[in-house]
Amino acid sequence: MEISRFLETISKEIQTFDAISLAEMDKVKLMDRVDVKFLIPLWLFPIVLNEAREHYKVVEINKERICPYETQYFDEDTQLSLYHQHQAGFLNRYKVRTRNYVGSDLQFFEVKFKNNKGRTLKKRIKTHEFDKPFIKADERDFLEQHSPFHPDDLKGVLWVFYKRITLVSKHNLERLTIDLELNFKSSDNEKGYPQIVIAEVKQEEMGASNFIDIMKKYHIRKGSISKYCFGIISLFEGVKYNHFKPHLLKITKLIRQHDAFARHI
Repeated sequence: MEISRFLETISKEIQTFDAISLAEMDKVKLMDRVDVKFLIPLWLFPIVLNEAREHYKVVEINKERICPYETQYFDEDTQLSLYHQHQAGFLNRYKVRTRNYVGSDLQFFEVKFKNNKGRTLKKRIKTHEFDKPFIKADERDFLEQHSPFHPDDLKGVLWVFYKRITLVSKHNLERLTIDLELNFKSSDNEKGYPQIVIAEVKQEEMGASNFIDIMKKYHIRKGSISKYCFGIISLFEGVKYNHFKPHLLKITKLIRQHDAFARHI
């Protein structure tokens, strides 16, 4: 079965969910949170959605439930220090990015900080001209206030494009993001991974989760590489990635499993 057929099935399945508005979802922003990620083969995801329907509502924006996102990540041009901090396993690390929420026509400049207690703290401001490969005037003070980086030291090194489904639990304070059709692009390279789905469960404190229960049912273990680090490894030759080898092996295995499954449908 072609990728497009699986995506069509997912699109139909998500239409069966109860909807929640963007304004209602703001109550579950979870800017200070703990999170856990899962890698899911595309062929399995329609089944996962079917089982999740009774427990979650889907965010709907302008009548759309699968929304395109465009994200530009900033790093030091040659040193890639933000990437290497993550690769080396630093417990206190940053990501700096601009993000275009295409469906709602909102653009933000964001600083994410993962602390040594495993919590993710996100700060952001609205921005404009989000596609510029440098830190703009309205973002410079914000960056220096919320990170140790100087604006002149960072530039846009990687674009990540994907489509996102956002689910909100009916039972507890939990948000779930699901990213499809993942594609990376740099100034001179591009690569896509349509066979995999990245799901991330976000809570104030990690507790009971119907989605995690579904993952356990299908023997999908938690753990995933960040999209930024995955993109750097995919497009930049010669970068060190020892810390991520188990995740990359898992991704390779999932892609092979998906392709084998799809050929026999």
